[in-house]
Amino acid sequence: MKKCTWALSSPSEEQYHDLEWGVPVHDDRLLFEFLILEGAQAGLSWSTILNKRDGYRQAFDNFDAETVAGYDDQKINELLANPAIVRNKLKVNAAVTNAQAFLKVQQEFASFDSYIWQFVGGRSLRNARKSHADLPASTPESDAMSKDLKQRGFKFVGSTICYAYMQATGMVNDHTIDCFRYGQI
Repeated sequence: MKKCTWALSSPSEEQYHDLEWGVPVHDDRLLFEFLILEGAQAGLSWSTILNKRDGYRQAFDNFDAETVAGYDDQKINELLANPAIVRNKLKVNAAVTNAQAFLKVQQEFASFDSYIWQFVGGRSLRNARKSHADLPASTPESDAMSKDLKQRGFKFVGSTICYAYMQATGMVNDHTIDCFRYGQI
């Protein structure tokens, strides 16, 4: 059974590829989780983040945006001392800032889902990539998403991070055409 080549790097990446990557996500809690995880990945490998994902879920109250939005300095200091997550002050502070911005978007659009999916016209974009080398770092859609998120006060949402977010949440199907998941999604 053929798979995207990047998925063969580790068991955790293979499982993530086979079960989650590229599957359309419409649950606000999970959309928030991926927003925080993709921002945490900046400058690191996705494998590092996958290996810390359970630690993130525990440390960040299962990515409950309302709870994370209320984190105070004491909680932030606890997070910065927690080896189960990436202990980067800018990224931890960004998670709190992003939770606050996330809640504002939910209020304005009734859900984060209805807001974020507008960047792809409400449906998953199906690409036809022949190899992993054909994957772009960003697209006009991720550029627009990044710009709008930044205007709304989000942090760690550059266009490359936004494109990875789009791939993770199924806003785009970037499985290579020879991958068994390409036709399933």
